[in-house]
Amino acid sequence: MRTQTVTTDEDQRVTFIELFFDLVFVYAVTQLVALLHHELSWAGAGQAVLVFWLVWWAWTQFTWALNSADTTHPGIELSVLVATAVAFLMALALPDAFGGGGAWFALTYVSVRVLGLSVYGRVAWEDPAKRAAVRRFALLSVGGLVAVAAGGVAPADARVWWWAAAVGFDLFAAFGAGSAEGWDIRPDHFGERHGLFVIIALGESLIVAAAGLSGAERTAHTVAVGILAVASTCGLWWTYFGWAKPAIDHAVAERSDPARTILARDVYSVLHFPVVFGIVLYAVALEAAVAHPDAPLSVGSGIALGGGIILYLGGTAAALWRAGHRVLLPRTVIVSAVLVGLWAARDAAATWSLVIAVCGVAAVAAVEQLAQLRKAR
Repeated sequence: MRTQTVTTDEDQRVTFIELFFDLVFVYAVTQLVALLHHELSWAGAGQAVLVFWLVWWAWTQFTWALNSADTTHPGIELSVLVATAVAFLMALALPDAFGGGGAWFALTYVSVRVLGLSVYGRVAWEDPAKRAAVRRFALLSVGGLVAVAAGGVAPADARVWWWAAAVGFDLFAAFGAGSAEGWDIRPDHFGERHGLFVIIALGESLIVAAAGLSGAERTAHTVAVGILAVASTCGLWWTYFGWAKPAIDHAVAERSDPARTILARDVYSVLHFPVVFGIVLYAVALEAAVAHPDAPLSVGSGIALGGGIILYLGGTAAALWRAGHRVLLPRTVIVSAVLVGLWAARDAAATWSLVIAVCGVAAVAAVEQLAQLRKAR
């Protein structure tokens, strides 16, 4: 007979309801790529960072809430399905978040956050320590929610400042409540959720490339871009899943609360944000390369390609450093060489920029994998 409690004592695997929920948020990644593609400027990039932080924070809050929940419980499943529907509406509003759709985006975002807090409150209800921690986080989160709501109805110029303030409030809530006792992190489940988000986002970048290639004439340039898109994505996968993610997961698992909670907050909730946003920038560059493979990348697209690689590899390195691993010198040297190469090839066809990116990412993956093999002997 199914238990009536909404919590579980087991470090469960990710369930289908969680994957279904995650897919809507990865759709938001696709929407963000479209937003940046049409407004590829410093102002557009700043707006994309702000709006994606809000999307990311809504997702990561639910990840915390479901970490110790029995996600097969009908009440939890129903709550997640409702949140999925609202998050879908939020993702639809994302491209116009800084235009006429600001109020709709703010309304759906606040609704997802409130649903997440209510689920977390229900999961924590039977544990006094966890209930106190969630209550503290919820109270500290009010400022961010108010700032998003105010920004949604504010003029477009002021909206940026309101939502930037919301990011500050979110970080304040995370660091102000993260050291409390009672969070009860289940490390295997927590690491798996974040790893799946990264891998689905990488898959979305390939879908963006495939969408552009599907209607294009098959030429040497388009075929080359397709091959390079797959190769670079595989390389990015390897640099994260080859050894970095297992090392981060192990570091979180071997700690006990509250140190585990603090480390999980830092390496997953905070430092995975630049990792995923790096995928967004990389997808923007891929889309541009697919559209005009025999022409040089524009200045914005070239910056997106280099910036995406920096954020993805740099965010992973920062998470590793926070988890107790030394800063990876080869990664720094290789990424620097890639940036120099991209600048040197700025007037060449986009395929050459992708060749440089592929070589750099492959070099990082190979050097670090060899280092791990030597260490294991």
